[in-house]
Amino acid sequence: MAIAKQLKVLGLALVLCSLLFLAVTSYAQSEVLGEIQFVGATKVEKTSGVWVDGQYVGYLKELKGSKKVLLLPGEHEIAVRQSGYKDFTQKVLLEPGQKQILRVVMEKDPRVELPTVSSEVKIMVTPNRAAVFLDDGFVGHVHEFGGTGRAMLVSPGKHRIKIALPGYQTFETEINLLPNQKFKIETDLVKGSITQAGTLIKP
Repeated sequence: MAIAKQLKVLGLALVLCSLLFLAVTSYAQSEVLGEIQFVGATKVEKTSGVWVDGQYVGYLKELKGSKKVLLLPGEHEIAVRQSGYKDFTQKVLLEPGQKQILRVVMEKDPRVELPTVSSEVKIMVTPNRAAVFLDDGFVGHVHEFGGTGRAMLVSPGKHRIKIALPGYQTFETEINLLPNQKFKIETDLVKGSITQAGTLIKP
């Protein structure tokens, strides 16, 4: 009985030590890493894609909580993109443990012209936070183009569609659309290395 009690006490001590180690490690990381908090006023900004140092990290609205952007101290280049809008780019200098708030304002690109005749592409892909690229240009994330009343409007003809997210293999397909045609893409991204999506995710 005495041995069993000692083992129980020893086990409890090990658990407490592990929790203390994790707490100290977490605290140390929070003291070293800096954080960028993104703020957007409208739906345009909130659904825009965010790149940090050339790497896609997600769309603006989701980059908080468990998906908040933590970076090593130093200079970082931020790019925010949205179809039909000019890129928002800014360099930030992060200090250890510092939180910076970056207010994003997207400006319409006057060079973009909407097609007079369009086709419709509905995208049902998991995870629905993955980035969608049309002919190598970022157009949004999956959630914007799936479900009731949501789809991507594109000009008729041949198009390349790529869907990517860090940690998953890139999905690619080519479609040839007729005027007013409705087309559906439905698949699940396969988990893989971040390097497998790198060539697409980098702008």
